[in-house]
Amino acid sequence: MTTSVLVTGAGNGIGEATALRLAQAGYEVFATARTRDEADGLSMRARAEDLNLRATALDVSDPRACKAAFEDIAGLTAGGPDAVVNAEAFAVARAVEDVTEETAHHCMEINTFAAVRIARLALPAMRRRGRGRIVNLSSAAGRSVLPLGGWYGASRAASAALTHALRMELADSGVQVVLIEHGFHATGLLEDAIRSLTPPSDISTRFTDCYRSAAAALSDPTRFGGPERAAAIVHRALAARRPRARYTVGMDARVAAPLIASLPYAISDSLKRLVLGLSGPQAAAHLMSTLGGFPQCSKRKSSP
Repeated sequence: MTTSVLVTGAGNGIGEATALRLAQAGYEVFATARTRDEADGLSMRARAEDLNLRATALDVSDPRACKAAFEDIAGLTAGGPDAVVNAEAFAVARAVEDVTEETAHHCMEINTFAAVRIARLALPAMRRRGRGRIVNLSSAAGRSVLPLGGWYGASRAASAALTHALRMELADSGVQVVLIEHGFHATGLLEDAIRSLTPPSDISTRFTDCYRSAAAALSDPTRFGGPERAAAIVHRALAARRPRARYTVGMDARVAAPLIASLPYAISDSLKRLVLGLSGPQAAAHLMSTLGGFPQCSKRKSSP
């Protein structure tokens, strides 16, 4: 029996790579994209490769549109998809006070509420079958928040918390829930972040300088890998008989983020401010002084 899967955010990046990989592996794929042009482009590629993939434009922030999309999928499957991959995402990279409420709400809506909305629509059919799988894409930014990434990190942290709760709540239903946290990838999310950095700050000229340097760094295509590795992890999470509760993708998500999150704030805050250019000329000396006050970070007592 062919497994049917809904992949949101398939117009570019990890969502697109995932939809194509799953279709190539024999899954029946229903893919959604932000725009009609993205959906049409994905459909054209699927037809060229003779893949079992249907693509459509969907605004995941619109409850009525999401419900209608699920009604369409239900008519083409046994009441709904066997699995869901929530890959739709939005990134904003500005100081917390420099982000409008409208943009902040949009970030939380796309990255947090939409995944729950999609899961809520998928679960009735999954419960009836006594099986199913929900895979939510999140980010290491939810565990190790950077300056200029407060709203994005908040949306990812909330998504992770909800995913973990959902996994425990569905443990006896036959529905398995997986969280995948990725690091930086050359995807549409970076394009979102760069666009958000373009307007100068209304708060501080230092913020404006940081926005420009951050945009330049994010615009370097050689710094980040493509979305294929994350797509491979999604495939693994769907194919595994007993998937892990959480997968991480990339060294920044697997090693750097948890390491930085484990440091005292006096150290990690200074490091992050230095990296983003928010620190004054005395910051390096202050950081060294702070490190000198934490000998336990470099020396450990031997076990008895």
